[in-house]
Amino acid sequence: MILEVALLQVKPGLEQEYEESFRKASTIISSMKGYISHELQRCMEVNGKYLLTVKWESLEDHTVGFRQSSEYQEWKELLHHFYHPFPTVEHFEKINL
Repeated sequence: MILEVALLQVKPGLEQEYEESFRKASTIISSMKGYISHELQRCMEVNGKYLLTVKWESLEDHTVGFRQSSEYQEWKELLHHFYHPFPTVEHFEKINL
């Protein structure tokens, strides 16, 4: 399992519209092969700042299966225009201690 993490900054004044669009976009990502779960959290200190985490079965399920799909084009259309600056997405793997 890998964890996709993105710190998102939404343009001022568009937070409510963004959250509504994200609800729609959630059905897209949750239907993808290798998807496990996701959460979107709103920052309490900074307006318009969100944390998105998505659990995938493998890195390729996200980077190839999702990002190279037609569904990703719909995801982009729903969400990408809200971000400034555009977010960096990183992937993490659990360390067994």
